[in-house]
Amino acid sequence: MLDYNLKKEGFKILSANNGEDGLDMACKENPDLVLLDLMLPEMDGLDVCKAIKNDAKTAHIPIIILTAKAQEADKIVGLELGADDYVTKPFSPRELIARIKAVLRRAKEKDKLPEVLKIGDLTIDFSKIMVLIKGKPIELTSKEFELLRILIKAKSRVLSRDYLLDTVWGFDQALEIQTRTVDVHITTLRKKLKSESKRIITVKNYGYRFELELDED
Repeated sequence: MLDYNLKKEGFKILSANNGEDGLDMACKENPDLVLLDLMLPEMDGLDVCKAIKNDAKTAHIPIIILTAKAQEADKIVGLELGADDYVTKPFSPRELIARIKAVLRRAKEKDKLPEVLKIGDLTIDFSKIMVLIKGKPIELTSKEFELLRILIKAKSRVLSRDYLLDTVWGFDQALEIQTRTVDVHITTLRKKLKSESKRIITVKNYGYRFELELDED
């Protein structure tokens, strides 16, 4: 029921049947939001919630707990572990979708980038889609600029090639394009960023991250 109604609203859905698989999926796929049942086999929902929120790579992911446990103590435990909302069963699909959209709006505002961001010799004007190195503009393609924006927005978190491919090129196109495309664009982006290219870190066998703070020798 949830799968059908969420897809009908335009959401892309990934699902897991136990806590361990769900946690592994959250770490690998970096979803925009996690819907989490508490009574799960192998690893219960509270432990999954705790693990997601205690890992710097996934702590940003908003979590909505879905459960039949309606007691106030259960809600408090879930919220104290970092859950963003707590929905008790039974609930209507319309109510849940409204809650999901509200949590996603709050998360978007929290992660919103300033119009102009300065990092080392790099200046990015997101409103004008302009990048400067030491005050001199450099020309980036739309895909290169979007890659840079998403990497910066991740705040040093590692993003997989599949995630970058899906986010920058779009889910429909990503099915037709190989992850090698991401590597090619990252290589070109690094060349254009010159002295600041060292901020784009390759994480072997996984993807890339953007280092906001570098130790200066």
